[in-house]
Amino acid sequence: MQYYIVDAFTNKPFGGNPAGVVLLDKDFPTDSLMQQVAAELRYSETAFVQRNGANEFTVRYFTPKSEVDLCGHATIASFGLLKQEGIVPRGSTCLNHTLAGDLTVRVGDNVMMEMATPRVVEREVDVERLCHIMGCQVPDMPVEIVSTGLPDIILPVSSLAELEALHPDMEALTLLSRELEVVGVHAFSAVGDQFTAHVRNFAPLYGVDEESATGTANAALTHYLQHRGMIVPGKDYTFMQGEKMGRPSVVETSLTPDGQVYVGGRWYTVAKGELLI
Repeated sequence: MQYYIVDAFTNKPFGGNPAGVVLLDKDFPTDSLMQQVAAELRYSETAFVQRNGANEFTVRYFTPKSEVDLCGHATIASFGLLKQEGIVPRGSTCLNHTLAGDLTVRVGDNVMMEMATPRVVEREVDVERLCHIMGCQVPDMPVEIVSTGLPDIILPVSSLAELEALHPDMEALTLLSRELEVVGVHAFSAVGDQFTAHVRNFAPLYGVDEESATGTANAALTHYLQHRGMIVPGKDYTFMQGEKMGRPSVVETSLTPDGQVYVGGRWYTVAKGELLI
């Protein structure tokens, strides 16, 4: 079984967010084997890609602990690799079957994936408890759970300095995430420089204390900002993530006039190997 290590949301090695990618030449292996492979590779997500036809694929995503419905950075890594290997031509529009639904992926110099229809999850968050867990002040802006395929708590903080100073209690955050049925917390500071916002993402429930680039969560943040009147449809936006981890990542989003969100960026393949199983 051949695998690749691909850094997503960067065009340089050792930046962005690394994902394992396995390009299958036949049916999916057993769930238990895919879970074991993901645990062995130890990346936040490993994608298993099955080709169904011309520009049509099914992708399944596994963290070291469990399968998840969708993963943005592993999708960027997968379709970037498909282009690199000559399986998908530049300029293609692909169909990606996922547990979160059927999504369109546009493959060019970068990869942009359509997200599920954005929605605010009507579930109350105890903001004081959340901020105590995260080590921050209670924000002036609302805290909401937003999903574009996976639900995340969107947490505004007052400044870039406060964002950098976050130090979550991972055990308490795991418990809260389980109670609220969310992946984790996506914190942001809108600082008004060349990026729409600087962000950090924490998902210890899924074995990821902090992630250097998170496509689904930045898509959710794009919807949050539009919902709050801070950005407008019909434009593109960029988010800087991973600075605190030494893996700066540029996550691009595109907000269509009807409010649909695409998320994506560049990629860099750093390694490939073979699992002798």
